[in-house]
Amino acid sequence: MATAPLSADTLIEALDEPTLIVEDGQILAANDAARALFGKAIGGRDLRFAIRHPQALQAILAGTHRDLALVGLANAEQPWQLSVRPIGRNASLVRVTDRSATVAAERMRVDFVANASHELRTPLATISGFAETLAEDGPLVESARRKFGATIHTESARMLRIIEDLMGLSRIEADRFVIPRDSIDLGAVARIAAQQVAALAERKGCVIEVVAGPDAVTVIGDHAQLVQLADNLVTNAVRYGCGAADSAVRLEVQLDGARGVLRVIDQGDGIAADHLPRVTERFYRVDPARSRESGGTGLGLAIVKHIVERHRGTLDIRSRLGAGTIVEVRLPVPEKD
Repeated sequence: MATAPLSADTLIEALDEPTLIVEDGQILAANDAARALFGKAIGGRDLRFAIRHPQALQAILAGTHRDLALVGLANAEQPWQLSVRPIGRNASLVRVTDRSATVAAERMRVDFVANASHELRTPLATISGFAETLAEDGPLVESARRKFGATIHTESARMLRIIEDLMGLSRIEADRFVIPRDSIDLGAVARIAAQQVAALAERKGCVIEVVAGPDAVTVIGDHAQLVQLADNLVTNAVRYGCGAADSAVRLEVQLDGARGVLRVIDQGDGIAADHLPRVTERFYRVDPARSRESGGTGLGLAIVKHIVERHRGTLDIRSRLGAGTIVEVRLPVPEKD
């Protein structure tokens, strides 16, 4: 038995994007997405009742092959891609694609390049200025020479940390779709991180405490990346959460159902609520001057976020001004046989 041909409505309903079939300025068919965008009663009506954007109307009514990027088609600031394809003598298939995600990604890329350039330009300008002074003819007071040399060394080390963090972030992003498979002792990771940050903690007059139960908490992960994650969290806690004498940073490791939990708690000044949603952005700093003075690159928590995402875990940051900060990472544990 021959099957009936599919109707235009049925065909365009299979498309996710808002789609119209327009003939002689009339809307012959519209899918659900188009009705949600332009109005429920647009079928059979004049195109100008549904779309009032002048450029969009001109492109559709021309009835020629056309792709057009525009803003304000339905919402004032939302970017769209309008595609018009002739499908008959006076008919056209019109598809509208939301470009918000594409535009946001491009804006993030541009902002990232600008921020990275700024972060590298600042120490580079300092190094260049002091090196130029050292290269000049004439005597130089020994104390000034030592100061210039120390500054060049400090700023060079800062540039190296930024570059290393950028490269590390790039490697993590490259592996983001590769799920880790190794079984990792989360308590051992915490102890390694505490040992690596011990020298910084000693300079800050801070104590690092690792609290883990007698039983190992095993999670699924990449050992090097989890050590980097823990190191970044403990380093941040020591840098910004050890202001008072005899202050402490506490690392807690525990098993909570099907998740291993790593919790880093400090007793610092805390973070204001309006900053919390942005602290994992690349180069975002709550206090730029303080961060640079302490040697931070502005990439530590961004790296943590990407490592957590690759491990299919969750990251929670809780803080109150004057009450310190708690960062909690939850990671999946191996399934029981």
